[in-house]
Amino acid sequence: MLTLLHHCGRNLLTFSTIQAVNKSYYSSQMAKRVAVVLAGCGVYDGTEIHEASAVLVHLSRGGASVNMFAPNIDQMHVVDHLKGSPSEEKRNVLVESARLARGNIQDLSKLSVTEHDAIIFPGGFGAAKNLCTWAVQGKDCSVNAEVQTVMQAFHGAGKPIGLCCISPVLAAKVFPGCEVTVGIEKDDKYPNTTDTAAAINQLGCKHVSKSVSESLVDGKNKLVTTSAFMCEAPIHEIFDGIGAMVKDVLKLA
Repeated sequence: MLTLLHHCGRNLLTFSTIQAVNKSYYSSQMAKRVAVVLAGCGVYDGTEIHEASAVLVHLSRGGASVNMFAPNIDQMHVVDHLKGSPSEEKRNVLVESARLARGNIQDLSKLSVTEHDAIIFPGGFGAAKNLCTWAVQGKDCSVNAEVQTVMQAFHGAGKPIGLCCISPVLAAKVFPGCEVTVGIEKDDKYPNTTDTAAAINQLGCKHVSKSVSESLVDGKNKLVTTSAFMCEAPIHEIFDGIGAMVKDVLKLA
């Protein structure tokens, strides 16, 4: 009996040690603090809702804590998503982004790099209309000053930046020579990728073709990109590709 108790006690001690190690490991993984930057609400003039939701689900699954931000500026314009055409009304990017964030969102000017381990930019036309002017000026666009400052601060601190869909063009403008993906060139499933990739390359950056289910890691610049809705794919494939991007961001964080 004493021998049995001795062995049981030793096994329990070993099990407890393993539990402690596992708890320590997963706690370190769960401690990642990620900022998510939104650009409005709705694919045609703001953040793509499915992409933002996928980012948040995968961050939650990865054990990260999340704070959401958006610039307190007017949208470039407002698009009637039923008709697909611009309307005459005006909307604010921060106010509209609050819809996606369930009200829990802050002005981008309040984002502290020291309080976060990574940052992610979902896609949608808002990234190309409100966070920069790529939608109307292409490679000659300008990036919103606050957005550029935040991106440079994370980059300078060696903290990873995740981008999906059209938002990798922000990195192409802010970080010369970086590597990003917006999908597969010369493939009918990626109708806008070839022209976007050409513009990225003209900026002195390198576009790398990756499928919708893959992410691209630029280790030198700690950038992680995926094509998302740049590909005409089933939504579960978009979801999985964003998952790959989020997973790689958390690995680098």
